[in-house]
Amino acid sequence: MEKIKVAIIGIGNCASSLIQGIHYYKGKNPEEAIGLMHWDIGGYNPSDIEIVAAIDIDRRKVGKDVSEAIFAKPNCTQVFCSEIPKMDVKVVMGQILDGVAPHMADHKDDYTFIIADKEENDHTKLVKILKDSGAEVLLNYLPVGSENATKFYAQCALDAGVAFINNMPVFIVSNPEWAAKFEEKGIPIVGDDIKAQIGATITHRTLANLFRERGVKLERTYQLNTGGNTDFLNMLSRSRLDSKKESKTEAVQSVLAERLDDENIHIGPSDYVTWQQDNKICFLRMEGKTFGDVPMNIELRLSVEDSPNSAGCVIDAIRCCKLALERGIGGQLKSISAYTMKHPPEQYTDDIAKEMVEDFIAGKRER
Repeated sequence: MEKIKVAIIGIGNCASSLIQGIHYYKGKNPEEAIGLMHWDIGGYNPSDIEIVAAIDIDRRKVGKDVSEAIFAKPNCTQVFCSEIPKMDVKVVMGQILDGVAPHMADHKDDYTFIIADKEENDHTKLVKILKDSGAEVLLNYLPVGSENATKFYAQCALDAGVAFINNMPVFIVSNPEWAAKFEEKGIPIVGDDIKAQIGATITHRTLANLFRERGVKLERTYQLNTGGNTDFLNMLSRSRLDSKKESKTEAVQSVLAERLDDENIHIGPSDYVTWQQDNKICFLRMEGKTFGDVPMNIELRLSVEDSPNSAGCVIDAIRCCKLALERGIGGQLKSISAYTMKHPPEQYTDDIAKEMVEDFIAGKRER
């Protein structure tokens, strides 16, 4: 099989886990490939993905080979594949715009950004970089709250003719105006806001769906999350959280039998705990009434390494994008978006979304 050529915006923990995974699964067979939702998608396995371009703004990454940059600070995710061969792909300087929260800029420690002193590449240069690299798919791993930067790179993808996977909560794929632009050009898009394989959102959705299917009335719920990576540090700026809270909350509301009033549902980042690093801890509580209006509640604590958890979904989204490109399908890919994203164009329960993805892989038309 030919390689799936991928460009990445933001060489942080998520990019590090994805690239480690591409090499980790190389040479393995399906029986020993633990941790994947799909080993084969349309004939492509994880090691058929090739990184051909990378964009960042941190001095410790810009100018370095991607194989080195993924282990540079402030990255702190678990290293499960340390032997990454030199890729001959250097990280180039991007556009900053609102991609760095003010409280994280030029703080001289391991956990914040140190902005590179190189000149920012403008739209024309970045489009040329994407075209010259041969990239087919562009991954957006910008920090939460990067509204203007995400729109800037979405336009770069459009102008370069590159498929766009939006892994963060700025609404591009679920925005009809943006979706129409990509559909008009025949370019596939997946988004918005990546879900984890087994993370806070999908666990919350699964339990909410269980309440509904078993006739239990959910009356109130919360989901509180803590972590120690740059994502959680970035989200200490509450002004950057509107779309994130909307994305996570709607992912749960969409599977309820009856929507909860705002005061009865609270979902979102809670706090930054430095020593947790890339480990994310979710505290979840659900209160409801069962037979005879008798009250019941569930409390759950979930602990996961955040970035590998999301990479397991992105690796499927990339390969579905490739199938869409091969089949001449443009615009929203609703099946893989519903399966892997918190705020897709259309919400489905996770069992239906999985069925839709299997149908898409098999070559059936999307619903």
